[in-house]
Amino acid sequence: MSSASVSTTGLVVIVLSQFAGTSLWFAGNAILPDLMPLLNAPGINGWITSAVQIGFVSGTLLYALLALPDRFPSTWVFLVSVILAAGANAGWLLFPLRAEPLLASRFLTGFFLAGVYPVGMKIAADWFRPVLGRAMGFLVGALVLGTAFPHLLRGLGTSLPYRTLTLAVSGLAISGGILLAAVVPAKPVLAQRLSFRFSTVTELFRPSAFRPAMLGYFGHMWELYTFWAFLPVIVTLYNTMHPDTAANPSLLAFMAIAAGLLGCVGGGYRALQIGSRRVAWAFLLTSGLCIILFPAALRVPLPIFAFFLLLWGAAAAGDSPQFSALVASGAPVEKRGSILTLLTSLGFLLTVVSIQLMAWLTQQFGFSATLFYVLLPGPLLGLWAINKNEP
Repeated sequence: MSSASVSTTGLVVIVLSQFAGTSLWFAGNAILPDLMPLLNAPGINGWITSAVQIGFVSGTLLYALLALPDRFPSTWVFLVSVILAAGANAGWLLFPLRAEPLLASRFLTGFFLAGVYPVGMKIAADWFRPVLGRAMGFLVGALVLGTAFPHLLRGLGTSLPYRTLTLAVSGLAISGGILLAAVVPAKPVLAQRLSFRFSTVTELFRPSAFRPAMLGYFGHMWELYTFWAFLPVIVTLYNTMHPDTAANPSLLAFMAIAAGLLGCVGGGYRALQIGSRRVAWAFLLTSGLCIILFPAALRVPLPIFAFFLLLWGAAAAGDSPQFSALVASGAPVEKRGSILTLLTSLGFLLTVVSIQLMAWLTQQFGFSATLFYVLLPGPLLGLWAINKNEP
């Protein structure tokens, strides 16, 4: 396939494959309302999400230390990983319905997604470096839309049996991997001996061309997933303060998360004009202001509040592809896949800390808008870091 055809058909295929693969991420959340009465396992709701996050952190760490995305053709790493993740997603159906197999399935799904999301970014970086900000915008936008999908299913009250939905998502993911391997050629890789590459870990924290973007990405991750995780609770709080309204928490949460797709894609096109750094800075500033204004936003009429959440959702997610593009552009070519994978691992580990901190504060003090000020250090760190200049 020529570079011209990769730039047209290839980007569409990578984006579709990324959406198909990452739809596995929250497949458990989509069917959880059906499973809760059958499992009789109080508290499993939080662990369904945490198991995937912890599995993903573990998988990305191992993938990075073994340098798998750099030692083997990326498209084949993607295909094998998505097949294993799809198998893990549906594997619990082979066992009696209990919490233990379900949580193990969620952990393994997250583990093998380490070869899907960050490897998809590496493939985009390999083929689309001249327009990397735009390509990353579409790629991360696909992940955002996949994240929002379970909320749409709940909001529309789907009646698909949980077994059918689970198998359908797994089939979709495998189809995406096959399509990617068939259409997008793999870049040649250097022959390297399989060994742990601990230098990749230490390289992240040395002065480098990509370290400011890396720190900005960490600040972004501190905010993003906690905002997403508590969106239904945010809408419920608004309904409590406005008894005359009846906003659907699931549908409004879907819209707020899906708005991140517009932020990612729109920011990608804007990056072609003013650069990824400036786009990321603008999104960080906007999401930081949304955190500050959140308590006041709870007092406005529903249409204005809904617009506020859409703006926050677009800004909170929109800077992610630009940070990925900046890191990919600044990282050494021979370590690009490992650095992106390890960066993603540490970023998602940070989300677990942020989510658990918010959950603990909620238990201690009750849920309130001012608790979201604990997310403010994320955008502030990003704004500070992205203004740093390093060699």
